Amino acid sequence: MTAISLGPSPARRDALTRRIRVLVAATITYNVIEAVIALTAGTLASSTALVGFGLDSVIEVSSAAAVAWQFSASEHHVREAREKTTLRIIAVSFFVLAAYVSLDAIRALTGTGEAERSIPGIVLAALSLAIMPFLSAAQRKAGHELGSASAVADSKQTLLCTYLSAVLLLGLVLNATLGWSWADTIAALVIAAIAVKEGREAWQGKGCCAAPAMAVPAASSQADPCGCRPGCDCCS
Repeated sequence: MTAISLGPSPARRDALTRRIRVLVAATITYNVIEAVIALTAGTLASSTALVGFGLDSVIEVSSAAAVAWQFSASEHHVREAREKTTLRIIAVSFFVLAAYVSLDAIRALTGTGEAERSIPGIVLAALSLAIMPFLSAAQRKAGHELGSASAVADSKQTLLCTYLSAVLLLGLVLNATLGWSWADTIAALVIAAIAVKEGREAWQGKGCCAAPAMAVPAASSQADPCGCRPGCDCCS
């Protein structure tokens, strides 16, 4: 039987590790700026949606910081040992986000409070909608190749920010133009459900399977199009 090698070479693994470090640093930097602007604009406009978006940015920073901590180790075996703890931190951040979005949606449905129009909020949401998909895709690609479930899970957290940005933008525009406040509330509940699903997968360690640096028989290695072994869902 022909043997194939699973996992990237040591040199490629080091290159992917450096790439993830850069992407995580960029994510943290952007989300800190995003949080400051969103919390300030949300407070001035009495917009709970904007404040919630700012808090989501804070949660994303905690998630990315966990990945940064994991990949700060120079030894591969240390990074692997930190994987489970990092995944748990990311999972908790998903659950916290889902809880806040759900509570905020319920508050909005009860008609408590009325937000004013926020042009800075609209600009911020549009900017995040343009930037976040690229950061998420780049980190997810590197995480898949490296076989890091935590990097993939954090990229999903960033992708969820893209959805939140779209929901926030829609809500702010509809509120500013038509006075509608219910559309983003319904969408927010859907996002909360997605966050719970992603949190459960992160807690269970799903998302990508680390490929061992060893050779296995090709006949027993039935990888999917993403290169994952049976039982893995890194393409999801």
